[in-house]
Amino acid sequence: MNSRRTRIYEGKAKILYEGPEPGTVIVHYKDDTTAFDSQKKAVIDGKGVLNQRISEYIFTRLNNLGLPTHFMRTLNMREQLVREVEIIPLEIVVRNVAAGSLSKRFGLAEGTQLPRSIVEFYYKSDELGDPMVSEEHITAFGWANPQDIDDVMALALRINDFLSGLFLGVGLKLVDFKLEFGRLYENEEMRIILADEISPDNCRLWDVKTNEKLDKDRFRQDLGKVAEAYQEVARRLGILPEAGVRDMQGPDTVQ
Repeated sequence: MNSRRTRIYEGKAKILYEGPEPGTVIVHYKDDTTAFDSQKKAVIDGKGVLNQRISEYIFTRLNNLGLPTHFMRTLNMREQLVREVEIIPLEIVVRNVAAGSLSKRFGLAEGTQLPRSIVEFYYKSDELGDPMVSEEHITAFGWANPQDIDDVMALALRINDFLSGLFLGVGLKLVDFKLEFGRLYENEEMRIILADEISPDNCRLWDVKTNEKLDKDRFRQDLGKVAEAYQEVARRLGILPEAGVRDMQGPDTVQ
């Protein structure tokens, strides 16, 4: 890694560097894994490579469908060049099946199919534990205006439709997932686009037939074989050779 690059920010799973051109950022995917507000930590070899590759594949598909994302291109096995955006300080969670905190809050058995997809908002704050918030909180505190919320909701549901079909086609059930959005400023105009990543780190993915968990819950719940689960997702999407992570090439997206 080039130590002379200017580091902008380091999070739990990624490092951001200044990009080579104005308005761009380099995202470096780490192997670090955390859960429960970083109370549980580990390093899982190859996770960053897998997450970068899966996210690249999905973001490329979304871009091709006209759903705007910050993704521009892959630089190497761990790094992407993305557009610089002003991140909206919200995590948007789309739920299709009861699991995690939703099951606990409402006493729903894990795996219960929801009557319709549910969109929830959480304020991005590690110190506060990412509390759930309402549209009233969002507008009152100026994190987003009503039009922003409408745009985010519409994009989130369209992304959910696409991802649900994509994963179902390879035998995976999209239980729920987290999204982040940012404001992109171009030519004195602002539009909201998808940012962050889409990978088994922020999606719950279950095998359709067995309900085996192939996502970060394997780490949260001490189920083991975390890297193998992520590899299985990549294999099903057709972006991981049978030989494994070491054979994965850099910038070419496998269609």
